[in-house]
Amino acid sequence: MAVVLSIIYYILLILYLYMVVVAISVVLLDNRNPVKQIAWILCLIFLPVAGLVFYIFFGRNFRKNKFFANKVPSNSPIRIKPDYESEVAKLKDSNIPSYFHKSAQLLVKSSDAPLYSDTKFDILTSGEESFKKIFEDIENAKEHIHIEFFIIEDDNIGNQLRRLLIRKAQERVKVRIIYDYLGAFRLSDSYKQSLRNGGIFIHAFLPVGLKIGFSKINYRNHRKIVVIDGKIGYTGGINIADRYIKGNRLGKWRDTIVRMEGAAVHGLQNLFLTDWYFVDNKLIDEPKYYPATHISATNYTQIVNSGPDTDWESILQGLLTVFSNAKKNIYIHTPYFLPPESLLIAMQMAALSGVDVRLMLPLKSDTLIASAASSSFFLKIMEAGVKIYLYKDNFLHSKAITVDDEIGIVGTANIDIRSFEQNYEVNAFIYDRPTAIKLREAFENDLLSCSQIDMVVWSNRNMFTRLKESLARLFSPLL
Repeated sequence: MAVVLSIIYYILLILYLYMVVVAISVVLLDNRNPVKQIAWILCLIFLPVAGLVFYIFFGRNFRKNKFFANKVPSNSPIRIKPDYESEVAKLKDSNIPSYFHKSAQLLVKSSDAPLYSDTKFDILTSGEESFKKIFEDIENAKEHIHIEFFIIEDDNIGNQLRRLLIRKAQERVKVRIIYDYLGAFRLSDSYKQSLRNGGIFIHAFLPVGLKIGFSKINYRNHRKIVVIDGKIGYTGGINIADRYIKGNRLGKWRDTIVRMEGAAVHGLQNLFLTDWYFVDNKLIDEPKYYPATHISATNYTQIVNSGPDTDWESILQGLLTVFSNAKKNIYIHTPYFLPPESLLIAMQMAALSGVDVRLMLPLKSDTLIASAASSSFFLKIMEAGVKIYLYKDNFLHSKAITVDDEIGIVGTANIDIRSFEQNYEVNAFIYDRPTAIKLREAFENDLLSCSQIDMVVWSNRNMFTRLKESLARLFSPLL
């Protein structure tokens, strides 16, 4: 018996070592960022069995497989690419500063993001204000309501939304909901079934199971989109949860969303209907979902999406070009700061060239290892002149950026590798001075609840703390 067990043990050991060697070979052949490659190789070598399991579930690179993007038929209106020359002509006739033209041109090509003109914007920065406006607009819906969130909780806010949507469905308004399978994992079956019983169409994005498999568990839909009648749209960092009003152990969550009326809503609609085709396998592209708009405003917007199977990391590329071309200031809200090297260098270069670069993060984090890893980046950017502020009151979850009082960027992407490479995200690049100024004023108002990090004090922290942060940073490409 002992001999048989010994043979089985050595067979399993050889099989395991073979799988590790294959996995390391795949990591190397992917030709990814060397830092990420090293992180995964260390994980495979020094975490026996667990490292291989982590890699199978979280480490495989599906960008080249296009398991999502090619689902929509190429002849569908929602797959038609904008004409590059026409978009460049729009830029020449626009009031967008010429030094940001290259940024807009890049996003036309990398994200198929046309320039939408004539859109009205409202910046919302509190949970009370945000949910009040969203619910009011849903109440007034006549044709359809499209909702896509990373998290939907079965709590007071979640049930207010549920009751409202069921009532609207009974009024013959078409209601469609997409939620992320893991993000909304705690959403009860009874909640979802009550929506279906009420005539609402609801689907999970990338559910983990035999049909789609377990290997794509790491790729999540982090988008937050609301579209009402094709005329009103919302995007930003907020989820459907009480924490934005009542708070949790971290306090009340401070977030930013943008409400829009006008042409740019068609960009959000297009993205939602693309996602809907993926989850429902039903193509919806009738003209009624893109009604004519009657807003008069001298501004432009690009709705930029990225995901693990898009050709380019479009949101990251957009930020890089905007930061590189900034002349006056860059103010950044983000709950997590695990930037790729390229963005870190762009921030350093901007600060060294005299641009006022400010970064605001929460003092308290909901992810301890990510918080430790974030801290390891601070000293180098402070040495370049970047000012870092820690938000002490409650929890900062906002993902908003304003540059030179000319561009406002609001969306779902954090300043981290996960948002740029692994999650499905959406950001609105808004070329509108009033909106950019409102975002700057919101940032400045938040400074009243912040403490600025002193570079000298920070550099003199004890070795154990700095070592802990540096160790956490090794795994930043995996977080």
